[in-house]
Amino acid sequence: MYRWLNELLADRTGGEVFTCFGGWHLLYVLVAAGLAAVLLLLWRKRARSDRERAAGYLIDAAFSLYLLDFFLMPLAYGEIDIEKLPFHICTQTCVLCFLSRHVQRLSKYRVHFALIGFISNLVYLIYPAGVMWHQVHPLSYRVVQTLLFHAVMTVYGLLVLIYEGNKLSLRTCYRDLLILSGITAFAIFGNLCYNGEHLDYRHFFNWFFVVRDPFYLLPEAISPYVMPFVNITLFFSAEILVYLVLLVVNRKQHGQKG
Repeated sequence: MYRWLNELLADRTGGEVFTCFGGWHLLYVLVAAGLAAVLLLLWRKRARSDRERAAGYLIDAAFSLYLLDFFLMPLAYGEIDIEKLPFHICTQTCVLCFLSRHVQRLSKYRVHFALIGFISNLVYLIYPAGVMWHQVHPLSYRVVQTLLFHAVMTVYGLLVLIYEGNKLSLRTCYRDLLILSGITAFAIFGNLCYNGEHLDYRHFFNWFFVVRDPFYLLPEAISPYVMPFVNITLFFSAEILVYLVLLVVNRKQHGQKG
């Protein structure tokens, strides 16, 4: 049984290789866009409660994909990849979005978590360097699982913003700043725990890119002190841009109703 599952899930090498902006990458992006379009058409005339319930199914699916991966990785790669621990912003927001629908105290942050999850997962979906570096076939489990997870998270965030974006207000944008600060702090904690000369891991961890500049523009000596603030600034700026877009859209909708 193990041998069959390993052959099914293991990285496929030789022949075609997944590349960023290649044909397979564009196909995955189109599938994600198509999924969002279909769901919008199906839900456009549904009651608000039905939409919220359907969005909940999406985040349950994303969270299930994330958890299932920990059980399948040993069958696929012979080990659990520590990189998949929830220290990256994409996996953190998945957990946070899931909890915000099942823990009452976190429900008021639901749209904020969805906004950050939408931005972070969309960025990865557009530039999935993590799977590209492995140089495997586009239909390998590693590629399919990773892009499917980020696609579902992106679609979930988009639908929450469309249906519940009116709950966002510039007066409460400080919540996004606090959430980003918490995500960054947790990523720093993860990097401190799993990086070190005493640990015999095969690669250096850089969760949420708080330890090293991914584009190598900053010297390694100062990156750990600068990148946390750079990430918070960039993501918060992107969120404010979404706030402004939603503000314009909401005003136009109110104008048409008036």
